[in-house]
Amino acid sequence: MNAAQALTADVGVLAACNALGVARATLYRRRSPKRESAPRPIPTNALDQLERQAVLETLNSEAYADVAPAQVFAKLLDQGVYLGSVRTIYRILDASDLVRERRAVARHPRYVKPQLEATAPNQVWSWDITKLPGASRGIWFHLYVVLDLFSRYVVGWLIAANESAYLAQRLMQESCLKQGIEPGQLKLHADRGTAMTSRGLGQLLAELGVDKSHSRPRVSNDNPYSEAQFKTIKYRPDFPDRFGTIHDAEADCHQLLTWYNTEHQHSAIAYLTPEQVHYGLAEAILRERQQVLDEAYARTPQRFRRRPVVAQLPASVWINDPQKEVSPQVNTH
Repeated sequence: MNAAQALTADVGVLAACNALGVARATLYRRRSPKRESAPRPIPTNALDQLERQAVLETLNSEAYADVAPAQVFAKLLDQGVYLGSVRTIYRILDASDLVRERRAVARHPRYVKPQLEATAPNQVWSWDITKLPGASRGIWFHLYVVLDLFSRYVVGWLIAANESAYLAQRLMQESCLKQGIEPGQLKLHADRGTAMTSRGLGQLLAELGVDKSHSRPRVSNDNPYSEAQFKTIKYRPDFPDRFGTIHDAEADCHQLLTWYNTEHQHSAIAYLTPEQVHYGLAEAILRERQQVLDEAYARTPQRFRRRPVVAQLPASVWINDPQKEVSPQVNTH
């Protein structure tokens, strides 16, 4: 633009603008000094400060805090009150940054991510309740299952017609007694269902010396082991489509959970059964497996790329392992 202004002195405005591809109006606008816009005068019929304050107080009052301005306008007219037009009300709200939710919106607390580690059986248990379909639509039975995190062993379960804090207390007390849990030994993890967060269960756990842990609200993967265990038994070919009575459900679940504990070779625990891991049989079994592989390797080493080694148990099992959390990428360019 400076080149166009310099060229106009020699060849004229029109020729200079045509040569440089600049509109004459743009050139003239750049030459003219910028004028400061005059402040907009306040209309003589505008609301004064007291009237504007009355509008804000009315819109923010308990009676109208959750009502749209147009509805407030109509409601006030029904009461014989006129504070201003709907557009005026919006302008006053906008000036105070109130064209938004004016109610006191609940602020949920920030829940801490549960991080639990188990390096041996009976250090961390997780538990949950799943529904089983009854004989007809709308009828459900509730399966309570307590699972050891390290061994995946079902340490306790029961069938009931509904969710009950009392039944949850009974199940926890019996499971702790059966496993010989000492105060300070165990952490119990669950989601935030009513039975899990009941006061009675909390008091019982305090008496037993069991620390409790809960998933964050609306976070589905904070209790993954119980969810995975339910999926394993529900995808069994012999899992019924429906359970006729609660006694049928109890008999079928006894069979399914016995299979899970004593026969199911779990991929996450070196293809051992939960019972073998829970009761300390894993080391001897893995040693025998390794011996079989060593003998096969000695007979025909040419069939192996390297000496075969059996899968081993994990050193620890986590809920939300901090070492596996993805750290943010830092761009150094």
